[in-house]
Amino acid sequence: MKFCKKYEEYMQGQGQKKLPGVGFKKLKKILKRCRKQPHSHGVLVDHQNKGNGDSSTCPKQCPVCDGTFFPSLLKEMSAVVGFFNERAQRLLELHLSSGFSKCFIWFKEKLRGNHVALIQEGKDLVTYAIINAIAMRKILKKYDKIHYSKQGQAFKSQAQSMHIEILQSPWLCELMAFHINLRESKVNSRNAPALFEGCSLVLNDGKPSLSCELFDSVKLDIDLTCSICLETLFDPVSLTCGHIFCYMCACKAGSVTIVDGLTAATPNQKCPICRQEGVYEAAVHLEELHILLGQSCPEYWEERRKSEKIERVQQTKEHWESQCRLFMGI
Repeated sequence: MKFCKKYEEYMQGQGQKKLPGVGFKKLKKILKRCRKQPHSHGVLVDHQNKGNGDSSTCPKQCPVCDGTFFPSLLKEMSAVVGFFNERAQRLLELHLSSGFSKCFIWFKEKLRGNHVALIQEGKDLVTYAIINAIAMRKILKKYDKIHYSKQGQAFKSQAQSMHIEILQSPWLCELMAFHINLRESKVNSRNAPALFEGCSLVLNDGKPSLSCELFDSVKLDIDLTCSICLETLFDPVSLTCGHIFCYMCACKAGSVTIVDGLTAATPNQKCPICRQEGVYEAAVHLEELHILLGQSCPEYWEERRKSEKIERVQQTKEHWESQCRLFMGI
């Protein structure tokens, strides 16, 4: 079965949920129309004939495609990633919540209060993320094939810089950690589906990483070493650019204290790795990953917790002393 048909069947099967998706069929029609319409240079495009050289291909800036193809895909990718992030966040909040708040969320979401329902929701989200990632990958590959260009790959890089590449979502990393945490926990059900196939926490010379095989031989590897302190991540946060750091390391990089938090970072503060600005305000705390690393590296975790506690107390003390001095006008 061709992927286009498979994708359409999947989205139709999710009709009641009204999920945003990639207009795969519509985008293919745009590319098909591009083959038939004459362009501004007066040449009738016929991509089936590859032997005629560059004169038979679309120009690098194709007016037929670029005016509708990329804007449509950009809008659809934004909707898909936004939906995935929102649903994954709610799911993981439910898993990590306790007491009255957990009961309230269960009631609000109308889910059964058991792990099977929770894992099935996660499985559905992972499937949704993967099939849309494949759709985006294939339609961009088709664009490049028709235009004999690398514009599709360039657009993919642009999407990554705009944080709308679904495989770069920090919530996908959180779902991977969630999957491993549930698998390793005593509370497990034989009826519960697996979120990922071949997903594991790998330790190489004491350095951890998340590894997961997704689709079409695409493997997702996430290094869990902080690029600032060069130690295993502790209290990890993901900046909006996708790079992950220890919370205290991120605060230092953003020139803020732990009391003020990352939201206090100014927009001109840059990511230490990619140098992108404005990446601190919407940073995501990776709670599931924090739990996973704490269980996998207990000795290191306890040592790091003690050392960070001392530093946090010191920073908090200095912060309130400075606030008192300001209040008293000293």
